[in-house]
Amino acid sequence: MTERTFSILKPDATERNLTGAINAVIEKAGLRIVAQKRIKMSRTDAEQFYGVHKERPFFGELVETMTSAPVVVQVLEGEGAIAKYREIMGATNPAQAADGTIRKLYAKSIGENSVHGSDAPETAKVEIAQFFPDAEIVG
Repeated sequence: MTERTFSILKPDATERNLTGAINAVIEKAGLRIVAQKRIKMSRTDAEQFYGVHKERPFFGELVETMTSAPVVVQVLEGEGAIAKYREIMGATNPAQAADGTIRKLYAKSIGENSVHGSDAPETAKVEIAQFFPDAEIVG
């Protein structure tokens, strides 16, 4: 089934100019980038986006990291896009990520793991809506 998922290329990736390299991995896996923009995430957006982690000890550091430099937000589309993107992202810990995955190739650490991807259809819908009006998503 064709579906959409949300992606963020995090500050550690954009600071190292990896947008094109990561996009190439995404496209090689058969996913289409149907919306993309480079933004400086506001503190409000970061706190809202990561609100599920508000009570966790790493929340403040996460918000600081995500607002420290530009990010690239994307909408990806394809067959089983959510599962496929999670597969090509690789494990959160790059040391445990499979060869050829984005995190194995580009992540610096567990905290600076280069990318985020939605974990479920409901999450994808909410995450996409936070950053993209329907008119900006062009398949």
